[in-house]
Order: sequence, then structure tokens, then C-alpha cells
Amino acid sequence: MISKFTKLQVKLPQREDMKKLILSILSLLLIGCMGHPKSIKPIMDFELNNYLGKWYEIARLDHSFERGLEKVTAEYSLLEDGGVKVTNRGFSSEKNKWNESVGKAFFVRESDEGYFKVSFFGPFYSSYVIFELEKENYQYAFVSGYKESYLWFLSRTPTVSDKLKAEFMEKSKELGFAVQDLIWVNQE
Repeated sequence: MISKFTKLQVKLPQREDMKKLILSILSLLLIGCMGHPKSIKPIMDFELNNYLGKWYEIARLDHSFERGLEKVTAEYSLLEDGGVKVTNRGFSSEKNKWNESVGKAFFVRESDEGYFKVSFFGPFYSSYVIFELEKENYQYAFVSGYKESYLWFLSRTPTVSDKLKAEFMEKSKELGFAVQDLIWVNQE
């Protein structure tokens, strides 16, 4: 009996085409998190030396790498290569232990713009965009990631006024962040 089906021939990509495809995918993965929401503009006249030191996380939108953490802080210090060492710490009361992540950050464009690429995982970077900063003494900062699901309110002190919380909520809502989902971090 003669089969009514014919063999399908599938043309596989040539070796060079496959290399280009793999490099394209890797490039997208490496730069895919480097933008910022259209509504966000990084602050200008930024002075890195004034930003260095310890910051307390007042509020954030939930994400997997900080889920369940309280007493969260970020500490920034200079690296010899001109980058910034980023040390994030938080306490998990569920596990009764401190978690710490150490990464590095570099300016995306100019050194007077509050726009960084930050990495905690090898060659993979994500955006860190300061869109509001108390200019006189750098006492608080509003920070976004590459999309509206990443938002932080940082302060030099573990508590802030209700007025400042309201300003953060209002500004963030105007910019398209889901402020109803904010987590107010326990710093006690």
C-alpha cells in the first residue's frame, strides 16, 4: 500500500544564523530591563557623593526578591572602578534571619543624572531611576525600576512624616503606579 503522507522537510538554521539568533536573544535579556516608565524622568543635577550611605526603605511595591522582608535598608558606597556597591538587607521574621544582597550599579548616561543600571546577578542589569529627591540634604528619594511594578520610597531615617507619605502616594499615583498595593515597611 502506498502512503498518502509525504515526508515533511524542515530546514534547520545554519550555524551562523543560529549564532545570530542566540546573540539576539541574549542581548534582549541583558538590556530588556534597562528602560524606565514613560511617565518617569530621572532627576538631574544629581550628586553621587551626597547619595552614598545608608537609606531605609519606607515603602515598596511587592516583588519576589524582597517578599516578606522588614527592616529593609540599602547602603551605597563607591567602588574602585567608579561604580557603586549596593548592599541591600532585610529581616525575614518568618525565617528569623537577615537576608543580604550585594550588587553593583553604574550610571546609564551622565553622572549628574539619577539613572543607574544595577546588577545583583552577574551580567543582568535592571534600571534604578531616581525621579524625586530632596535636594538640600538628600533626606528622601522616590525610585522606580524599568516598569511601573517597581517602586521604592527611601529615607535617611527609619520613619517619615505623614505629609511626606502623602506626597509620595500622590506623585506615584499621578505617574501610574499602583499605590493601593504599596507595602509600608516595618522598620521597628
